[in-house]
Amino acid sequence: MTMMDQMKIIDLRSTMLIVLLLGMLFIIQVESVGFELASGHTKCIAEEIKANSMTVGKYHILDPSIGSAALEGNPLPESHKITVRVTSTYGNSYHFVEHVVDGHFAFQAVEAGDYMTCFFAADFSPPVTMTVDFEWKSGVSAKDWSNVAKKGSVELMEMELRKMFDYVQSIHDEMFYLRSREEEMQDLNRATNSKMFWLSMLSLFVCLSVAGLQLWHLKSFFQKKKLI
Repeated sequence: MTMMDQMKIIDLRSTMLIVLLLGMLFIIQVESVGFELASGHTKCIAEEIKANSMTVGKYHILDPSIGSAALEGNPLPESHKITVRVTSTYGNSYHFVEHVVDGHFAFQAVEAGDYMTCFFAADFSPPVTMTVDFEWKSGVSAKDWSNVAKKGSVELMEMELRKMFDYVQSIHDEMFYLRSREEEMQDLNRATNSKMFWLSMLSLFVCLSVAGLQLWHLKSFFQKKKLI
């Protein structure tokens, strides 16, 4: 094998690795946000999740005195408690808790679509504004790989191979998902074009009918007046 052939093989492997890494960046869905929530208000965050995908989330209210999660033995006041609900695109509830300062949820999405997590702060007098830290993961990143390694007693390399396999599988599933969405959009475009065609024909028929009626009315009027 010549040096040129070896360089081509190395370039091909590098290209495949770059493509795989870019695909991973698109597949992994991680959303970590911090936001303020005032008394009597609601904040909702939506995430598009495919069917049969694993999703996990955790949230906690920051202690205003230290700017981080409340320390053990130093509970937050009643004014710093929230109600959290996670619902699917069809309104099915997957998680619901009331008057908590932190929590987490984990489930496998049965329905594909936008899932919404809503945080509600009850009315409190005087009103307060709290800061909520929320992390939401779905897809491959939602798996607990440390537990996989502990339970399976596998070597680090084998765990990495499993992770890579899941990434590749996720890319494969994402490609088929995008293809199905494209087909749905094409069907929608064809249906819309067909409806627009018939609507245009109906509008043309109505316009011609109105024009014909106007001509008939004018002709009848002029005949009665003996102008023609």
